[in-house]
Amino acid sequence: ASSSLMAALGRPFSLGMLYDCRQDSLIPGKALKSPNLIPQPNSEFEIVASESTEDKSSALNVQASLKASFLAGLVEVEGSAKYLNDCKISKNQARVTLKYKTTTKYQELSMRHLGRDNVKHPYVFDKGIATHVVKGILYGAQAFFVFDREVSEKEDHKDIEGSLKVMIQQIPGLVLQGQDSLQLTETDTANVQNFSCKFHGDFNLQRHPVSFQDAIEVYQSLPTLLGANGENAVPVKVWLMPLKILDSAAAQLVRQISIRLVMEVQSVLEVFSELEMRCNDAMKNSTTQQFPQIGKKLKAFGELCSEYKLEFQRTLAEKLPSIRGGKEEEAVLAEVLKMRHSSPFNNKNLSEWMSCKEREINIIEALTDMMKNTKIVTSRYALDKEILSAEHAVCFAFTSLEDDEPYLSDLSKYLKETPEIWNTMRQKSKLFNAFGEIDMDNNISFLIAGLANEKKKGASIHLYKEGSLFSESFEPPSKPEKPAVSDTTHNCVTVRISPPGLGTENITHYSVEYCVSGEDDWQQMTVLTYKIHHKEGFKIPYSFTIIHNEDFPHKFFSSEVFFFKRRVRQIISRLFMSDKLACEIDAVCLVIQASFPGPKLSYRYVFDSMLKLFDEDVAENIRIVVTSADDELPPVLEVIKSSKFPCPKTDSVYRSINM
Repeated sequence: ASSSLMAALGRPFSLGMLYDCRQDSLIPGKALKSPNLIPQPNSEFEIVASESTEDKSSALNVQASLKASFLAGLVEVEGSAKYLNDCKISKNQARVTLKYKTTTKYQELSMRHLGRDNVKHPYVFDKGIATHVVKGILYGAQAFFVFDREVSEKEDHKDIEGSLKVMIQQIPGLVLQGQDSLQLTETDTANVQNFSCKFHGDFNLQRHPVSFQDAIEVYQSLPTLLGANGENAVPVKVWLMPLKILDSAAAQLVRQISIRLVMEVQSVLEVFSELEMRCNDAMKNSTTQQFPQIGKKLKAFGELCSEYKLEFQRTLAEKLPSIRGGKEEEAVLAEVLKMRHSSPFNNKNLSEWMSCKEREINIIEALTDMMKNTKIVTSRYALDKEILSAEHAVCFAFTSLEDDEPYLSDLSKYLKETPEIWNTMRQKSKLFNAFGEIDMDNNISFLIAGLANEKKKGASIHLYKEGSLFSESFEPPSKPEKPAVSDTTHNCVTVRISPPGLGTENITHYSVEYCVSGEDDWQQMTVLTYKIHHKEGFKIPYSFTIIHNEDFPHKFFSSEVFFFKRRVRQIISRLFMSDKLACEIDAVCLVIQASFPGPKLSYRYVFDSMLKLFDEDVAENIRIVVTSADDELPPVLEVIKSSKFPCPKTDSVYRSINM
């Protein structure tokens, strides 16, 4: 992987320092040594008239990945990069920014300086502390002069910004022409008095500018503040090289966050910045000051938005390093954004509520302006004072200002929802989807519905049988692991099936299909297990297990019977050879249906072959279990009695079970 370029953002980089691109964090105290030095003097200026995150990031050369970390709060910016955090607090602000940038030198490490042996703390490779090393640094400094002016309702916002931009563009020319001040008209001078200035820079100023004239003086002094030899310069850009190039054991950046998702995250946070400005403007409105009921709701709205924004950023700060390190897929971030769109904090609902409040303020303002010479009282206390001091009083009352706001309640309730509920809903939905994909039974309908259930917060999976609710906490079996071969002989393969991670209690049987190599015809052998537990009152004085292969021997030819017989003999032999399993067999059992017409040749062949494994007197220990029997004597018993099948013929050995 090649080196990557990154903005320093006022962070204290040093050449050879280690860096973790997963969290965009510096690893202090762990560096390489011996740089090469290349002088690189340059100066430039730029006018920034936009307040968007995109344009601010562009002014500081911040790429998408680093921007995502900044938006998530993973990166603390310093110096000139604090400009990223300087947002307008009102839509009535006209703002234009002047950027100054200068570079002095470039330092880099040659390949002979790079290597595991030159790292002061080699354990960083084994412990995965860092992903990159700082290979090169461009030194210099940047400064941003942010000029603001309040725009009244009678003024045109674009005109004010335009005139401000024209005047600011003249400032860099002062340095080149050696002038001390701008030549301004009386109108321009009047406008300049209303400008305020904020400074964000990498320079050590004795006094920060607060006015337009202050900004001119500071701008003129900037070239001298770096020192005669540029000793006061700071890192402006850094070049990072993956540690994986030096040592394969080093941690690496598995994936970057896609630009599309970074732009979505940026859009979400810009929406909240826009709402914050609108809320601030509404709070400062004179009508809001006169009717504190409106201000109370606006304040609550602003606090809820701020709380959600912080929670959103906290989630980003958790997910970004995990995705970059390969522990989670990028789809996790997409899901976070999707949840936001489906929450009460979506763009449409937030903007509509704010628009309704702005309209309410405008209506009240228009109505109160119509009522000339009418005093507005701002509280119940003030109203009582007025009506008690007059013989008669007539009051126009706005009766709905204190009505409950269901939407604010929804926002508050959403923020109080525990993460466990969302995690449960996400887990249940994934389990539901996975079960729908692996279950091929056409008799199952998969449905989605809204069903109230106080006991099951978030979501639950209901199972219905024949129209009735069978379980409201159904856990579908997850997809089982791939069967593994545990034993192989020249004519037999033993397959071991591991149970799935979830829903094992709802599994009744497994089906295994097999196919001869080179053929397309898959066959299925289904094995069912029945556990018969002894209970008081049973005629059978013990518990036992029935293992039923319902395909045998109906689908078997003579050769298959032969191999099946051999397999049975192997299993029984292995049973006796293991000291952890059975040491003796008390009985051999034949399971047969009550209406069975008689033992077929294939049945008799296999059963006789198994009897040969035991002593000759095993016939006395053969038991018959008859299934699908009623209270009458099963017809199959007469068939067995009349045949030469080896088994006792006394009544005590016949047991019937309805299954």
